[in-house]
Amino acid sequence: MTRTLLGCGVVAGPLFVAATAVQAITREGFDPRRHGISLLSHGDLGWVQMANFVVSGLLVTGFAVGVSRLPHPGGRGALAAPLLGVAGLGLVLAGAFRVRSYGGFPGGASGGAPVDPSAAARDGLLHDVGTVLAINAGLLACLALARRFARSGDRGWARYSVLAAVVGAGLAWWPFGGTAVRLALVTVVLMSWVSLVAARLLREQRPRPQGAIRRPGGGSVRRGSGPRPAG
Repeated sequence: MTRTLLGCGVVAGPLFVAATAVQAITREGFDPRRHGISLLSHGDLGWVQMANFVVSGLLVTGFAVGVSRLPHPGGRGALAAPLLGVAGLGLVLAGAFRVRSYGGFPGGASGGAPVDPSAAARDGLLHDVGTVLAINAGLLACLALARRFARSGDRGWARYSVLAAVVGAGLAWWPFGGTAVRLALVTVVLMSWVSLVAARLLREQRPRPQGAIRRPGGGSVRRGSGPRPAG
């Protein structure tokens, strides 16, 4: 079960990024330089991006449960699981409610249904709350798992996780414009990190040969299989 849950994280990143990229390329009138990826939830095909948010969020939540089942050296990485859970639920919330439309996308009426301004404002607020939760919890999860990797001797993955948090935070909170592009990039950074780290943790769960011991960095070596003295 743990391996299946970790596998949810492996799938989440490519699914979300690929589905969003295909829509951004094919949806008429969408300009990623001006339009945030959340705007893809509007229009006749808006349900595709809404489902993308929800399904990807559920996969990240499943990954969080998988992480909670892993041992955490020193207990310092235990915060990663609830933070990933919050990030996943934030994606679900962002998918369940549409951002307020802006920038002329999509062109024309959305499905021909009249829009209640108060309902649109409420939905937009809830979408923004979900987005903020997903991004910030994801950034903190990077740091929590970096601590776990460092304590287990896997310093390369620890450095990568810290780098993802720093780059992601810079993109998310840079105050000088370019919001649509920055949020698209921070999404790629965090979702890629989720999938790569999930694959790394999944490799840790491979069955080991009887008598093998785990080395720092996640590898294993059979007990007694080291160099033998000559003679």
